[in-house]
Amino acid sequence: MNNLLQEKIGQNILVKLAMLVIILAGIRAASDILVPFLLASFLAIVLNPLVTMLMRRGVKRGLAITLVISVIFIVVLLLIAVLASSASDFSDTYPQIRAMLEQKLAVMQHFAARFHINISTEALAARLDPNVVMDMATSVLKQLSGAMTNVLLLILTVVFMLFEVRHLPYKMRNAMVNPQIRIAGLHRALKGVTHYLALKTLVSLITGVAVWLSLLLLGVKFALFWGVVAFILNFIPNIGPIIAGIPPFIQALVLNNIYDAMLVAALFSAIHMVFGNMLEPRLMGRGLGLSTLVVFLSLIFWGWLLGPVGMLLSVPLTSVTKILMETTPGGSRLAIMLGNGRPGKRVR
Repeated sequence: MNNLLQEKIGQNILVKLAMLVIILAGIRAASDILVPFLLASFLAIVLNPLVTMLMRRGVKRGLAITLVISVIFIVVLLLIAVLASSASDFSDTYPQIRAMLEQKLAVMQHFAARFHINISTEALAARLDPNVVMDMATSVLKQLSGAMTNVLLLILTVVFMLFEVRHLPYKMRNAMVNPQIRIAGLHRALKGVTHYLALKTLVSLITGVAVWLSLLLLGVKFALFWGVVAFILNFIPNIGPIIAGIPPFIQALVLNNIYDAMLVAALFSAIHMVFGNMLEPRLMGRGLGLSTLVVFLSLIFWGWLLGPVGMLLSVPLTSVTKILMETTPGGSRLAIMLGNGRPGKRVR
C-alpha cells in the first residue's frame, strides 16, 4: 500500500514538472507577445496612482490619463533623441577613438612584452573596423521606425489598461471562485509592486542625474548618454549598476587617461554605495520580502525566459508570483522558500 502511494506521489510530481516545462517553453516561445504586455502592465501599475491623484483633484479620468501619457511620451521621445544624438556624435568621433585606442594598445603591447606576453594589437584593431560600426549604426537606424511603432503600441496598451482598471475589482469578484482571498492577495501584490517600482524609478532617476552631472564635471564625453544608461540599468538588481559603469570606465581610459578612468570607477562605486546600498534600502523599508539569493536567481531566470525586459522586471515578477502562491494551499510552502526567512514580513 505504501509503495503504491509513493509511486502515485512520484507520478504526480513528474506530471507537474512536465506541465511546468511545457508552460515555460510556451512562455519563452511567446515572449515576443508577452514582453510588451508585461511591460505595459507594470507601466499601468506605476502610472495608475498618478491618474488617481489627478482625479482626486477634480480632473476627469480621460483628461488625467491624457496628461500622464503625454508626459511619458515626451520623456520617451527625449530618451530616443539622446540616443540618436549620442550615436551621431560617436560616428563623428570614431576615427579619433580608434587612433587613441591603437596608441593605448601599442603601449599595452610594449608593457606586456616585458613579461613575455604576446598581445596582437592588429587583431584587436581589426575588430574595430569603422565599416562594421557604420553598418551596425545603419541597421539600428533602420529599426528605429519599427521601434517607434512598438512604443506607440505600448503606450496605447497602457492607455486602455488605465481605462479598464476601474472595472477590474468588479470583474474579479464575479470571475473568481474565492474572490475575497484572491483579491486580497492580488491587492497585496499590486501594492508591493507599485511601492517597489515607484521608489526604484525615483532612485534610478537620482542615480542617472548624478552620473550625468559627475561625468560632465570630469570632462567625460557622452555624459548624458551614460546617465540615461545608468538610469535604465539601475532597474536590474545587483549587476545593473556594475554593468553601467564598465563602458564609461573603458571610454575614459581610452580618450582621457588612467587617472580619469580611476575617478570614473570611484565615482560609480560611490554612487552605487550611497544610492544603491544606503538610500534605496532606507526608502524601500521591508521591501518585497524576497531573499537576496532569490533576487539574484530570479534575475537569471526571468532574463533567460523573457530577455532584457525580464531582467528589468525580475523582482516585481518574482514578488507577484510569491504573493499569489501564498493564496493557494499547494503554493504556500514554495512561497516560504522565496521569502527572506524573517517571520512576520509582509509586503508594504
